[in-house]
Amino acid sequence: MAETTRAEVRRSAEDLWESGFYCAESVLLAVARAEGLESALLPAVASAFCSGQARTCGPCGALSGALMSLGAVLGRRSEKDALDTVYATGGQLIEKFEDEFGSRDCRSLLDGCDLGTPEGQIMFRERGFMERCRNFAGRAAEMSREVIAEHRR
Repeated sequence: MAETTRAEVRRSAEDLWESGFYCAESVLLAVARAEGLESALLPAVASAFCSGQARTCGPCGALSGALMSLGAVLGRRSEKDALDTVYATGGQLIEKFEDEFGSRDCRSLLDGCDLGTPEGQIMFRERGFMERCRNFAGRAAEMSREVIAEHRR
């Protein structure tokens, strides 16, 4: 399998976002595909994490998808496996995301927008947050790839 660059993973996540997948789905799919992982279950397991965890203003779906991608690549395969690696890389990823964007919370990242309300949906469209979320997805996928690469060194 040819090495997929971080920039290609970012572009893939952004393209998936533009195709109609949401934040968590796009990030998980982009990173998983870069790792040669394919399953129809991947976007399905990420769906409830989109839009700040099912539109509840919780953690950013792009970050959630990135954390899921770390689990898919570096996570345990049995209950006997240690969690140290995935916890350490997950913490690194969260720190990178918060350092760049100032928060991990969907509502905060979207200037107080509550995606769970009709008013929030209007605000999302009117303020052009689609582009902002596309960027979150692209960067989160790229950050996940960076963390995975650092771990492998």
